Amino acid sequence: MENSERQTGNQKVKIAISGKSGCGNTSVGESLAAKLGLTFINWTFRNLAEQRGIPFEKALELAQADYGWDREVDARQVELAREADGCVLSSRLAIWMLKDADVKVYLRASPAVRAARIVKREGGDLAEKARFTETRDRHDHDRYLVLYNIDNDRYDFADLIIETDNLGINEVVDRIIGYVQ
Repeated sequence: MENSERQTGNQKVKIAISGKSGCGNTSVGESLAAKLGLTFINWTFRNLAEQRGIPFEKALELAQADYGWDREVDARQVELAREADGCVLSSRLAIWMLKDADVKVYLRASPAVRAARIVKREGGDLAEKARFTETRDRHDHDRYLVLYNIDNDRYDFADLIIETDNLGINEVVDRIIGYVQ
C-alpha cells in the first residue's frame, strides 16, 4: 500500500497487532484505536470463558484438547474486523488471520518483562507467572502449528516489528502511527 493511501481520515485502515502475552498487544491496540478513531477488536479466550461461565485457566485447559475453542475465537475476531469500517485487531494471531490488514505489527518483549507486566496486570507471584507464561507460549505455539500451520515464532513478514521492553504504550503507539501515516 502506498503511504498516501495509508491514512486514517475518510479511508479507514485495518491494523493487525500480534505478540505473545505481556508484549502490550491489548494496551497498545486499545490506545492506538482510540487515537486513530478506529474500532478496537480484542475478543479472546478470556471473553469466551466469561461467556461460557468458566475460569480463564479452565478455558485454556479445554482448548488444549478441543481446537474448537481456538477456531471460535479466531473466526469471531476476523468476522468483527471484516465488519468494521476501520479497526485495530489485537490478538496473538491477528497478523496471520487478518490477511487483508493494511498494516501488520508484531510486538516483542523478553520473557522477564512479559512476566512482570502480567503480574502488574493480574497480580500473583512473578516466578509462577513466568512459568505459566512459558508453558502457555509452548502450548499456543504447538496448537497454532497443528490448527493452522502457523509458526507464531516466525513473524518476519510483519510490516513493523517493535521491541517493547523499554518502551511505554504511548511510544509504541506513536511508532505505529508514524508508520501508518
